[in-house]
Amino acid sequence: MSQSTTLTVRLNATLSEFVAANVSKDGAYENVSEYLRDLIRRDMERKDQAAFERLKAELTHAFAAPDTTYQPLTAAAIMARNATNGPKGS
Repeated sequence: MSQSTTLTVRLNATLSEFVAANVSKDGAYENVSEYLRDLIRRDMERKDQAAFERLKAELTHAFAAPDTTYQPLTAAAIMARNATNGPKGS
């Protein structure tokens, strides 16, 4: 079951007017909460997409490398390396 949180946000006049323009009978949102939830979801999606693009770039680079640059590793060697150094990127 999800938990709700109530937030209080202070906006300067410019931001407040912008929100009001988006939350009105002519705006895209019925209320401020709906607008903020959508902004947060979009930010989450943007971060997920950025992480995916970084992973894709790493994989593209790895698959473009010549076979001679690869080194055979056993699962035990990888687990030992990770136990000592931690996984890459952590």
